[in-house]
Amino acid sequence: VQLQASGGGLVQAGGSLRLSCAASGRSFSNYVMGWFRQAPGKERDFVANIDWSRGSTSYADSVKGRFTISRDSAKNTVYLQMNSLKPEDTAAYYCAAKMGIAKVRPWYQYGYWGQGTLVTVSS
Repeated sequence: VQLQASGGGLVQAGGSLRLSCAASGRSFSNYVMGWFRQAPGKERDFVANIDWSRGSTSYADSVKGRFTISRDSAKNTVYLQMNSLKPEDTAAYYCAAKMGIAKVRPWYQYGYWGQGTLVTVSS
């Protein structure tokens, strides 16, 4: 399994970014895909996840209503649309995958990880 994250950058507060995670190596029909973030000196936090087959989603309270996770099965890609960005959203964002349909949140339950993509939100 390979995950390739992209789309990070510098944006002003209130702006938007869309992160992409290209997945390869196998079928992901029995996987949950997640986005996590880690700010300097802080722990890695759950942001959102999606059941690949059913498309059901869940979000951290801090991003609910601002971020949207989605997947494109034809492109084997997961997206994180981030709107109304705040300076506290600044972090390295990671995509991850786990086998099974349980949409769990702890990062250590995800077995596959992509490299981080940095998001910086200026005030």
